[in-house]
Amino acid sequence: MTNNDSGDNMGRVIFLSIIAALGGFLFGYDSGVINGTVDALQMAFDSDAVGTGFNVASMLLGCALGAFFAGNLADRFGRKPVLLVTAAAFIISAWGSGISASSAEFVTFRILGGLAVGAASIIAPAYIGEIAPARHRGALISLQQLAIVIGLFSSFVSNYYIATAAGASTEPFWFGFGAWQWMFWMEIIPASIFLIALMFIPESPRYLVAAGKYQAAEGVLGRLFRNMDVKAKVEDIRVTVMREEKPGLSDLVNKRLKNLHPIVWAGLGLAALQQFTGINVVFYYGAVLWQAAGFTEADALLTNVISGSVNVVFTFLAIYLVDKVGRKPLLMVGGLGQAFMLGVLALVFGFAAEGDAGRLELTGTEGIIALLAANAYIAFFATTWGPVMWVMLGEMFPNKFRGAALAICGISQWGSNFIITMTFPILLASIGLGLSYGIYAFFGVVAFLFVRKVIKETKGRTLEDMSREHDESVK
Repeated sequence: MTNNDSGDNMGRVIFLSIIAALGGFLFGYDSGVINGTVDALQMAFDSDAVGTGFNVASMLLGCALGAFFAGNLADRFGRKPVLLVTAAAFIISAWGSGISASSAEFVTFRILGGLAVGAASIIAPAYIGEIAPARHRGALISLQQLAIVIGLFSSFVSNYYIATAAGASTEPFWFGFGAWQWMFWMEIIPASIFLIALMFIPESPRYLVAAGKYQAAEGVLGRLFRNMDVKAKVEDIRVTVMREEKPGLSDLVNKRLKNLHPIVWAGLGLAALQQFTGINVVFYYGAVLWQAAGFTEADALLTNVISGSVNVVFTFLAIYLVDKVGRKPLLMVGGLGQAFMLGVLALVFGFAAEGDAGRLELTGTEGIIALLAANAYIAFFATTWGPVMWVMLGEMFPNKFRGAALAICGISQWGSNFIITMTFPILLASIGLGLSYGIYAFFGVVAFLFVRKVIKETKGRTLEDMSREHDESVK
C-alpha cells in the first residue's frame, strides 16, 4: 500500500495474514488426509479400483468449482464472508467424510471440501495482498504456501499416529469408530479455529471502497497504517475500482478489442505452468513413483517424508527472498532449475535397467543421483514456483477485476492439477518414468521462457500503481 512502512502496524498485519493463511493450512491438510485412508475406504465402501480412484480424485472437481466461483463472490459480497463460508465448509466436509456410509455420500462431502480448498486457494492470498504494505507483501502472501505445506505435512503425521495407535487405518480407534474416520475428523479442530478467528478480522479495505463503504475503509486503513493519510489513500483506491456496476467475469474482456486482457492470459499461464512441471506427481504419487524406480515400499515412504521436509524448509527461504530478489527472477531461476533436475531424473530413469514386473533397477550411484535430483527439484519449486505463483496471482491483477481474474486462474490451476494427476499413471504405464520426466522437464523450459517474455515484476509496487498502469494500457 505504501513504500514507506515505518508507521505500519506490522504486528497486526502479520496477525491478520496468519489468520487468512490458516485457509492454506486447511488446503494442505484436506489434500493430504486422503492418502492414509485409501485402503480403508475401499474396504468400507466395497469399491472397485475405479470407484476408489474417484473417491480420491473427487475433491479436485470441487477445487476447480470453488476456485472459479470464490473470486467473483468475493468481489460481490466481500472477502471475509466468503472465507467464513469456506471455514464452515471445511468443518462440514471433515465431519461428513468420516460418517459416510457409501461412496456417493463420501464423494459429496469430499467435493464440498474441494469447494472450500479451491476458495481458500484464491481468497486467502488475495486478502493478504490487499492488507499488506507493498514492501512486505510478497513475504506475507508466501505465508499461504508455507501454511499449505505445513498442513500437508501435518495430515501425514496425524494419519501416521492414528494408524499406528489403531494398528491400521482399517481398524477401530476411539469409541469404536474406525481409524480412517478419525483421520478426517481431526481436521475439525483447525477448521473450527479458522472459523472463530475469522470473526475477528476486518474486511479488506479494497472491497470496502469498491462497495462504497469509505468510512469503514478509512477505519481499517487507520488501524493498519498509523502514519497514512487514510482519506487520500481511500480516494486513490476509489479511482482504481470506480465502476457503475458490480464486478463480474465480463470485466476480464477488453471492451474495445473484444478479447481477454493480456494480464489475464499471463495469470492463466502462470497457474497452469506451476502444475505442468509435475510437482503433484511427486506429492500424489511419490510412493508409486519410487517403487516403480525399484525402491522398496519402506524406502519409498521414507523418501516421501524427506521430500516433505525439504518442501517446508525451502518455503521459508522463499519467504526471505521474494521481497529482496523479486518475483520474476525467482520464477525464471525456478523454471530452469526444475527443468534441469527433471532432465537428470529423465536420464537416470530412462537408462536404468529394467527388472522383474517392469520395475527399474537403479545401481547405488543411480539411486543417490535420483534422490538428490528429486529433492533438488522440490527445493527449486518450494523456493520459487510454489509460493511465488500465489504471490503473483494475489497482486498482479487490477482492483477492478481481481476477484474475477482469480476465479478463472483458479480453474486453470486446478484443471492443470487434474490433468497431471490423471495422466501420470497412463504415462507411467505407456512410456515409462524416463520419458514422463522428460515431458515435465520440457515444461520447465517453457515456464522460464514464458516468465521472461510475459511477466512483469511487481516487487515493491502498490496495487493502485499497477491498477493505473493497466488502465492506461487498455485505453
